Amino acid sequence: MMEGHRTREQLNKKIAASREENAAYMNQVLPLKDSFDMIQRDIVIGGRMSSFYFIDGFTKDETMLKIMDSLMKVTKEDMPPDATRFSRECVPYVEVDVLGNFDQVMKNVLSGVTCVFIDGYEACIAIDCRTYPARSVEEPDKDKALRGSRDGFVETIVFNTALMRRRIRDPHLVMEMTEVGDSSRTDVAICYMSDRVDQELLKNVSNRIQAIQTDDLRMNQQSLAECLFKRKWYNPFPKFKFTERPDTAAACLLEGKVVILVDNSPSAMILPTSIYDMIEEANDYYFPTLTSVYLKVSRGLINLMTIFLTPVFLLFMQNLNWLPQVFAFVAVKDTVNIPLIWQLLLLEVAIDGLRLAALNTPSMLSTPLSVIAGLVMGEFSVASGWFNSEVMLYMAFVAVANYTQPNFELGYALKFMRLELLILTALFDWIGFAAGSILIICSICFNKTLSGRSYLNVKLN
Repeated sequence: MMEGHRTREQLNKKIAASREENAAYMNQVLPLKDSFDMIQRDIVIGGRMSSFYFIDGFTKDETMLKIMDSLMKVTKEDMPPDATRFSRECVPYVEVDVLGNFDQVMKNVLSGVTCVFIDGYEACIAIDCRTYPARSVEEPDKDKALRGSRDGFVETIVFNTALMRRRIRDPHLVMEMTEVGDSSRTDVAICYMSDRVDQELLKNVSNRIQAIQTDDLRMNQQSLAECLFKRKWYNPFPKFKFTERPDTAAACLLEGKVVILVDNSPSAMILPTSIYDMIEEANDYYFPTLTSVYLKVSRGLINLMTIFLTPVFLLFMQNLNWLPQVFAFVAVKDTVNIPLIWQLLLLEVAIDGLRLAALNTPSMLSTPLSVIAGLVMGEFSVASGWFNSEVMLYMAFVAVANYTQPNFELGYALKFMRLELLILTALFDWIGFAAGSILIICSICFNKTLSGRSYLNVKLN
């Protein structure tokens, strides 16, 4: 650790006028001999020796070839007295910067920017002609919409900011770039509408990001989310909303929210977040008001049913005399070989097992294997007496209903609440059911967002 600290302090050293001294320092810090993709290219520009440093795979070869060809035509008489004038008069490219210390140089080189040292200049010229390996912009698999655009975020942060700029052509749209992580130095963009954002929230988010002390963001946005807000392990409800759709992110910006983009992550983090934001999806923005309200209400009711359906069923099966005559048909008719609570808990685990199996199965086989596994396990588990058909029916509804809301973390939060309610109901009957319901309500009501406001009420300017 001490060696790493010394290296970071040494990087603050200013660039010397001697090209040989600068090249010797770069060769000392960078593993040029050990890493095949780190390249040093020496050429003569205007009668002076110069050294190019770049990473193979990040540089556009054709662009760099044209730049070098132009630079090699510069004569000794045309050489400006300083690096700033040289970058303006002799470098035929758009994105050019002048760097004064090695900390900036190392960050740029390792990010893919080509850095040039010219003998006699006490600065480094950075030419940003990099290109990152990236997949094409396509509709995300998770956030699908019946209508609207079919593009989605990718792993390159510049592409993601451009997708939002394309939708919001307003000078008030601000995208601040910063970096997080001592080793990874991951790019993080804070996006907001300066005339609509809650300034207190924006200041809070910016201060939290600037105060992060971590070596790296190993899991990209998830690591950043954990650094921003230390969640309580006993409250599983998510603090942040994520989306892979640029149109959804743009709509949230226009509502006055803050959107955070992390390089190498194909999704946007939206702040602040309430329970109402969690159950929204892209289709709600594209349908008429009546239709979108109906979808939101039905989605909310289904989410409530995923929590309370099986615990209420268990409660009535433990107290059959409470069951109204009109609903007598829901009572279990077959012999119960295994207690209902164990049937429900086993099926909860089995459903997750099927989900994980489908996730790790090759795509061409996932659908048929899931159908076969569901049919075979469902049919024979009932026939063999392991499970009752009523229990299978209600758990099948719960498994399907979990996918009616787009947020993956919220789905598991609802699952944990359901498991808690099932166990308390089985142990303490109606008292446990009432206590579990109170715990669920408290988990939602007392869950605080990053802005410090209630999970049920997020106020915007």
